[in-house]
Amino acid sequence: MAFFSYSASEKPFRVTMLLLLGLLMSYIGASGAIGVCYGRNGNNLPSQADVVSLYKANNIGQMRIYDPDQATLQALKGSNIQLILDVPKDKLQDLTDSAKAGDWVQTNVLAYSADVKFRYIAVGNEIHPADAEAKYVLPAMQNVHNAIAAANLQGQIKVSTSIDTTLVVNSSPPSAGTFSTEASSYITPIIQFLAQNGAPLLVKVYPYFAYIGNTAQISLPYALFTAPGVVVTDNQYQYKNLFDAITDAHYAALEKAGAPNLEIVISESGWPSEGNPAATMENAGTYYRNLIGHVNGNTGTPRKPGKAIETYLFALFDEHQKTAGTEQHFGVFSPSKAQKHQLTFA
Repeated sequence: MAFFSYSASEKPFRVTMLLLLGLLMSYIGASGAIGVCYGRNGNNLPSQADVVSLYKANNIGQMRIYDPDQATLQALKGSNIQLILDVPKDKLQDLTDSAKAGDWVQTNVLAYSADVKFRYIAVGNEIHPADAEAKYVLPAMQNVHNAIAAANLQGQIKVSTSIDTTLVVNSSPPSAGTFSTEASSYITPIIQFLAQNGAPLLVKVYPYFAYIGNTAQISLPYALFTAPGVVVTDNQYQYKNLFDAITDAHYAALEKAGAPNLEIVISESGWPSEGNPAATMENAGTYYRNLIGHVNGNTGTPRKPGKAIETYLFALFDEHQKTAGTEQHFGVFSPSKAQKHQLTFA
């Protein structure tokens, strides 16, 4: 059955329109899609090849990994799964040497770039200003970026770092959010680097931890996207869920740091199913389902309406070799590859 019928003279126009439509759909799929973080802290987990098959079977189009595991990179070849690849903390100092950074990029990125869709390189995960590694993050980012640019891939692969929410203070109401005095000297040069290179800031957003740390003032429905109406009014912005409020506190902090147009990518967000009274299967399933619906709805946040919120669920599996307690129970799949919460990702 023919979907298009056109004369020879119309052919160039039709082909151009189809190409543009394809690019548009590719952009929409990339920017609004849900990803899932893939950790390997367990000795009972499926093989890397089986994990890639699991992503494809469940229409999960984006993955984050925390180190350049070669078996995972091999398995990703030809999968069209877009990837965040982390530089682990113990490699940051090495990558302040431009030659070592070039070797790292060659071995773990360029060697695969024809067949693996690298999206971001996250140089450091949850590095705090007082950490010994903090002084290595920006030089390592610059060297990794330069190595990628030398291969002319800087338009395709962006270099960033992933932060947690402790760097922002005064986050309630969200418009008061600002980087702490201690964090500013660390994060401001990084923000400037990101803005110069068109890269987003990666932020880990966990309403679960905010809720259990302040149950007297934060309601469970607000944290789970189930509040029946507006919970927080912040000038012209109205918040029905905590996820948006935390995200917008970071956008407000970026504005104060001189980067009002910098994008945020949510590099982790999840809810555990065991290990705390609030960590139940019901709450975890509710959170993940509502987060996916919120992100895929492309409604954005009150401060950034209509902007897709690229978000990575944490995590793919329950990982029994992590610290005992809730850390072991963030998975959306069990190690047997069974879905825990019957989620629809796409």
